[in-house]
Amino acid sequence: MRRLYFQRLRSAGGLARSLFIYWRPGRQRGLQRLYRPFIQPGTVAFDIGAHLGDRSAAFHALGARVVALEPQPDLAKWFKRLVNQPTITLLPLAAGPSAGFAEIAISPSNPTLSTLATEWREQIGERNAGFSQVRWEQLLKVPVTTLDALIEEYGEPSFIKIDVEGFEAEVLAGLSSPVAALSVEFVSGALEVNQACVEHLSRLGEYRYNVVAGEQRHFRWKEWQAPQAITEWLATGAKELPSGDLYACRADHPLVKNLIPNNVE
Repeated sequence: MRRLYFQRLRSAGGLARSLFIYWRPGRQRGLQRLYRPFIQPGTVAFDIGAHLGDRSAAFHALGARVVALEPQPDLAKWFKRLVNQPTITLLPLAAGPSAGFAEIAISPSNPTLSTLATEWREQIGERNAGFSQVRWEQLLKVPVTTLDALIEEYGEPSFIKIDVEGFEAEVLAGLSSPVAALSVEFVSGALEVNQACVEHLSRLGEYRYNVVAGEQRHFRWKEWQAPQAITEWLATGAKELPSGDLYACRADHPLVKNLIPNNVE
């Protein structure tokens, strides 16, 4: 009973931190400004790993029909309280390379770090000091779908946000055709995940890349980068950025201009 009490206390603390980080005043304006080039009214947007729904809310504000995936029941409840709109479809699913079931490891103190990536979870604490105190204390079996299945049911998205703690490459493995634009999280100590994402996207089509550091809401580079340049940037440690999001735009996207073929800062 005592252990359950402290676990609930940690869960409440973790949720409170997430609410402060993702729903602090002014954040939505920045998110909408960031995503506006990707989303036109009436288009579809996927939010994979929706957490508390801040990105889904931004997509909705820009006029998108949003499909959000959040397999953690406690977070899904809060998502519905914070983001309850008829054009947002919240699914209690994870995404992966094939449909089925998988176990998600949940950190009650850090619910945003819950993951389906077993090897990533076992290694990240040794590779990244920021994860050294994270404990994944719960396992939950969850249903898994694929991006292809979501596209078949809801239509091709103009943007896909993927933030699934080391499982990003597996999510992209469930995509068999190029989409207009997407983002995947990167974390220091596990950049091979993003290398795999770039390799998969290169098999699907011609893409260009940019980066948002941490929870900033602007792009790091004025020019979008070729696969060779972003692969080199990742291979040399991503300039020691602790985390952020790697954005990919199909080469014919209006946002992609003035390509620099090599050497990003």
